[in-house]
Amino acid sequence: MTDPLVLGVESSCDDTAAAVLRGRSILSSVVEGQSDLHAPYGGVVPEIAARAHAEKVDLCIEAALAGAGVTLAEIDAIAVTAGPGLIGGVLAGVMTAKALSAATGKPLIGVNHLAGHALTPRLTDDVAFPYLLLLVSGGHCQFLRVDGPDRFVRLGGTIDDAPGEAFDKTARLLALPQPGGPNVERAAASGDAARFVLPRPLLDRAGCDMSFSGLKTALLRARDTVIAGKGGITERDRSDLCAGFQAAVTDILAEKSRRALALCPGVTAFAVAGGVAANRRIRAALEEVAGTLPFVAPPLALCTDNAAMIAYAGAERLKLGQTDGLELPARPRWPLDDSAPALLGSGRKGAKA
Repeated sequence: MTDPLVLGVESSCDDTAAAVLRGRSILSSVVEGQSDLHAPYGGVVPEIAARAHAEKVDLCIEAALAGAGVTLAEIDAIAVTAGPGLIGGVLAGVMTAKALSAATGKPLIGVNHLAGHALTPRLTDDVAFPYLLLLVSGGHCQFLRVDGPDRFVRLGGTIDDAPGEAFDKTARLLALPQPGGPNVERAAASGDAARFVLPRPLLDRAGCDMSFSGLKTALLRARDTVIAGKGGITERDRSDLCAGFQAAVTDILAEKSRRALALCPGVTAFAVAGGVAANRRIRAALEEVAGTLPFVAPPLALCTDNAAMIAYAGAERLKLGQTDGLELPARPRWPLDDSAPALLGSGRKGAKA
């Protein structure tokens, strides 16, 4: 049986994306970033992001279809990120996908954005279930045992900031441009990680939960001490602070990964996904932790937000006979493991991811 031709749509944060996929073959992948729009504000502005998604999503879909050399009529199913994420952006993608589904009669599949990241190792490396995944991105950080396309067990995660968010805040504190992750890593490359002694929160506690908010505060205090003593901050100071921060994040992720692996005997691989997985030092440390277990880190283009992962996750759901109707909701919060207690609390809209 021929694998279905799936159109994927992603708009959960600040990247508008569309892709066409058949099986594990990515026929096209289009990503329209918004970095220039948000750069003056030092971070993603939800209202600006939502407007940009509304303006770009149909253009991305047209480009993805053209790049794959197919027409909308040839598509077998439409997969779209239905959450979690910035609700304005999620709505832009969901409403567009609903309109296409209604107009063509093609099946609609709502995909959890986190499931897209979690299943990427299967898209890139055909990893067999079950495997351990560290999802580490701008908005999320959690350990997941991936038992199936729709079966995830959360072993732990951040109780406050995600690492990507902490990288972005560090960049703002040190007057580095956004996006923060690549620029902090670039500055850290020439820095002395041992000059500033920064904390490794929660390493003194059992379990796989993590915290990065206190680390950010410690860096702020170290910066202020330097400024108070010198009347300013030099490029050397900035590089050393970045190196110290990156080393602390790396140590936290490495130690918590060791603990997560100890809880998962019999997994086929240790995989990492999400934008922070692009950091070379973090990747190297996690690969060392994996030891003899296969270590899987997808290519950079598939670590950051993209629609190919959404199309693949949708195809996995389609194989299970799971589709959605036009009542598919857009969800700002959508945990993968509903049985696990909320890490960041909950409210009227439900548990956070």
